[in-house]
Amino acid sequence: MGSALTSALSTLSPLDWAIVAAYMIASLVLGVYFTRRASGSMSSYFVSDRNMSWWLLGTSMVATTFAADTPLAVTGWIRTEGIWKNWFWWNYVFSHVFIVLVFARLWRRAEVITDNELNEIRYSGKPAAFLRGFKAFYYSTLFNFIVMGWVISAMAKVLKIFFGVDTTVAIVICISIAFFYTMMSGLWGVALTDFLQYFIALTGTFVLAYVVINSPEIGGFSGFLDKLNTIDAKHLAFIMTPSGGSPVSDGFLSSSFFTFLVYVTVIWWSSHNTDGGGYFIQRMCSAKNERHSVAGTAWFAVNHYIIRLWPWVLVALASLIIYPSADAARGDDEAMYVVVIKNFLGPGLKGLLFVTFLAAFMSTLSTHLNWGASYVMNDIYRRFIYKDASERHYIRVSRICTLVLTVLAGYFAYHIDNIGKAWIFLWAMSAGIGLVILLRWFWWRINAWSEISALASSLLAILALVIYTKSNGIPLELKHQILVIPVSLIIWIAVTFMTRPEPLETLSDFYKRVRPWGWWKPVSDLNPEIERPRFTPVVINWIFGVCCILFGMTGVGKVLLGSFFLGAAMIAVSLVSGLIVYSRLKRELAD
Repeated sequence: MGSALTSALSTLSPLDWAIVAAYMIASLVLGVYFTRRASGSMSSYFVSDRNMSWWLLGTSMVATTFAADTPLAVTGWIRTEGIWKNWFWWNYVFSHVFIVLVFARLWRRAEVITDNELNEIRYSGKPAAFLRGFKAFYYSTLFNFIVMGWVISAMAKVLKIFFGVDTTVAIVICISIAFFYTMMSGLWGVALTDFLQYFIALTGTFVLAYVVINSPEIGGFSGFLDKLNTIDAKHLAFIMTPSGGSPVSDGFLSSSFFTFLVYVTVIWWSSHNTDGGGYFIQRMCSAKNERHSVAGTAWFAVNHYIIRLWPWVLVALASLIIYPSADAARGDDEAMYVVVIKNFLGPGLKGLLFVTFLAAFMSTLSTHLNWGASYVMNDIYRRFIYKDASERHYIRVSRICTLVLTVLAGYFAYHIDNIGKAWIFLWAMSAGIGLVILLRWFWWRINAWSEISALASSLLAILALVIYTKSNGIPLELKHQILVIPVSLIIWIAVTFMTRPEPLETLSDFYKRVRPWGWWKPVSDLNPEIERPRFTPVVINWIFGVCCILFGMTGVGKVLLGSFFLGAAMIAVSLVSGLIVYSRLKRELAD
């Protein structure tokens, strides 16, 4: 332990350590400051009394998705397969724009503390209660542990490359940093520290890209563009073609082109978070009103896809130019991002980038701890175990729950080696539930059994695939995981029509509460006073919104990688599309 400490102290200068200390003190002060504000009730602890402004909730969303694992996974994918591999998360632009236009409004109208609470508003009886409890347990434990595990694992990689600290020590350090202010301050503290952490992390990524591109090894931006010709063209591909990637020779289902097609056509609507996902929903429910919910989610989308992405890509490509092999990180391509930081930044800047990782790590882990605790407390403990306790009691137990989740997340971190693979496996675990999650808002015929059978069949299908691949000594690939979707789809559709619809009284209460779009004729006939919204304007806004984000994202990338005129044209299309959506939404929300 003494040698590890000596190594850590020598890696960063006194100035670097001063920057780290200042950041840690600021985070702790924010956590302590909001402790009293978060201690009033479950609503204040988990949804900030529904009083959060758009700029805060949107930035908090971006910070949560900007974890220590993100630049590492992006770097690993670009170094091994190419830019196109990022379509695994880029594809969510289609659902995220839809969330801005539709679900940001519907979730705020629902006025729930957790998304699982909606199950007993949309459905009725024992099936609804079971679904609420099971989903709360499943997502707050196994599902959440995998996410927190890879976040902690990524931070452990950072510490190991920076300081040579053993993974066990690194994980303990990571857990200790995140736990205190999350436990004390609830969502208010999480969101405000997210705001601070995001801008620190964003500044750090831009500084790193600037320093590396202007290093003697690269020779400035013109040198960077010239040296791009020295690396394999596959690393620069935005879109995978039938003849590109590898291993094409192993057949279509094992090809990179098949992977790309699945990413852009399937994942975004089959995912469990197609209507927002747990911590996004938590932010939308905490908004002051619908306008703040819509604006905050839109702010997230612009940041997530256009602003923060390209510094990671530039550093990943620069690392390929400077270090064609990953020997400097013991063969770990994901860790090469950290190697670049360690080798290219001097005193002060190295501390800033280390704080960048700390900020990204803490923002994501604190969100998942608070979100997971909200499921356990609101949907299990208060709903089924102890219904009539005081708010102070629930806050106290929430903090104990946060501690337990933290410890269990550390355990899972030991078992995650490749972050990118963990991302894909997590999607497959509940890939069959996405469509039913979407349709429950638009079609009156969906019932609790639809959702129960969709989730159960997804879990059983992925379990069967894991057993099959392991028993045959073959890797679990995307061509196997994609089978979860048709299996689940067939089962939940059959179950829907084999079981009774929800009572009209339950459906009517839901309809009056959230005023959804879609096919609700039996219910809308009972409530003629509620105007049925037209869905055509949503579709038009969705098309322009997707164009705004995709053309903006790819346009910036094309400019940075040398295609100036094409990139500028794409950016122009993005700006025009964005202005159209803004003007249309402004009129709609004003009405």
